[in-house]
Amino acid sequence: MTAVEIRRVRVPHLLGTPEAADFEACAALGSELERANWGHDHFAESAAEMLGRHRNDAHRGHALFGAWDGDMMVGRAGLGWERDPEAATVEFTLGVLPRHRRRGIGSALLAATEDAARDLRRGTVVGYSDHPDAEGDDVPVLHAPDGDAGLAASVAAAGFASVHGYELAQLERVSILDLADRVGRFRRELTARMARANAGGYRIECWTDRTPGHLVDAYAAARERMALDVPAGGVTIDEERWDAARVREHESESLEGDASLLVAAAVTGTGTIAGYTELELPIGREIAYQSDTLVVGAHRGKALGMLVKLANLVRLAETEPARTVVYTWNADENEHMLAINIALGFRRCGLEAVWQRVLPGPGRQTG
Repeated sequence: MTAVEIRRVRVPHLLGTPEAADFEACAALGSELERANWGHDHFAESAAEMLGRHRNDAHRGHALFGAWDGDMMVGRAGLGWERDPEAATVEFTLGVLPRHRRRGIGSALLAATEDAARDLRRGTVVGYSDHPDAEGDDVPVLHAPDGDAGLAASVAAAGFASVHGYELAQLERVSILDLADRVGRFRRELTARMARANAGGYRIECWTDRTPGHLVDAYAAARERMALDVPAGGVTIDEERWDAARVREHESESLEGDASLLVAAAVTGTGTIAGYTELELPIGREIAYQSDTLVVGAHRGKALGMLVKLANLVRLAETEPARTVVYTWNADENEHMLAINIALGFRRCGLEAVWQRVLPGPGRQTG
């Protein structure tokens, strides 16, 4: 058995070049890991998506580590962190091919991840693991500080996390929606809800890819609330600083990564964005991801969350009719948003576990 080498993956200037070989291998490995876990690669990032994110990193830093057995990459870790000097965390995902597990490769990748966090002087490390739903007998489960969902204590990630000092901080539901045969009902409901919203002083504005100039500052203000207002469970979440420049960077990340964005926002008469939702559309794939959805605190209780989601799903059906599968993620304790998604027809297909460890010693930095 050859020794495994852990090293940082270089970010290339262009794909399809010799310098991109390791980066493209990292993307290919990600797809293989997703297929091994989920039975499909719907959640895998293409090399173009990865490169779009790494190129647009003025506000959020990124790094990749690979584990090589000879010439073959058999494991990887992806890191992300806010560059704000007040930020305290580094987030990561980590995976090793099933046939290469139990060789200490995951532990070596985690050690590289934690060393990177220390170099950034970040004291808290937050990791993510995905767990498809499966039928079976009742088994002992782990519970996060908030929410009712339970994660089977026997999953490999739980044992790995425990050995390395990580605690389960939150569980998120992974949900799927089949848009087929729902669009007519959605249109009718949207018409009725828009009439009520208009009477209450709100209008719906929708856009694709680039936020209109007259809304970009309001959109930045709403997006900044996302990290502050969502249920956090036991997770340390860094505040995100958003301005027009970060909105444009976020849009460029998607466009350069071969993805499109559909956004629907509820806007007040004064131009404030009271709520919004975003769909990510990877080009060349018949799926969509419903990512951030937020109603600003002062505007809650007015059914704006359902309104913006209906508006965006109807737009999706009208502009991209082949995309009939939509995925979304919600904290298990986020009862209100889960109720909206269930009413729309989303059903749970798995859980995402969030694990957290506070590293010993001081940690705080510049990014």
